[in-house]
Amino acid sequence: MTISVTVALETGMRRSEISSLRWEMIAGSVITLKETKNGSPRHVPLSSIAKQALLTLPRRPDGKVFRVHLHDITHHFTAACKAAGIQCMRFHDLRHEATSRFFEKGFSIMEVASITGHKSLSMLKRYTHIAASDLAKRLG
Repeated sequence: MTISVTVALETGMRRSEISSLRWEMIAGSVITLKETKNGSPRHVPLSSIAKQALLTLPRRPDGKVFRVHLHDITHHFTAACKAAGIQCMRFHDLRHEATSRFFEKGFSIMEVASITGHKSLSMLKRYTHIAASDLAKRLG
């Protein structure tokens, strides 16, 4: 479970994209998603952290990266949050966190949209949660 969380935080990929990930979709530092929620293929860059996490996984004979199914991710994540005393958090919230982190790293709107696959600025804005205190630090 921790590797799927790492991949979600480092790539901004959706739960369905992670659960259907296959080794042949990964070439070097890029994951190619041919089928996405919005119907457009996308190329997701892998950070060194995501790449290293994926390299720790054994190769499965069926070619899938993860042995968990879509609903298993939800179940395991909810159980892990409960065990950690975290309330009201969903796996999808990791996509929001990843999007915000991309902006904090200095990526432009177009770069973040390219990574996350958001087609409109309004939808990208819904996924971005930047702390005012961080903006104040940048202002000096």
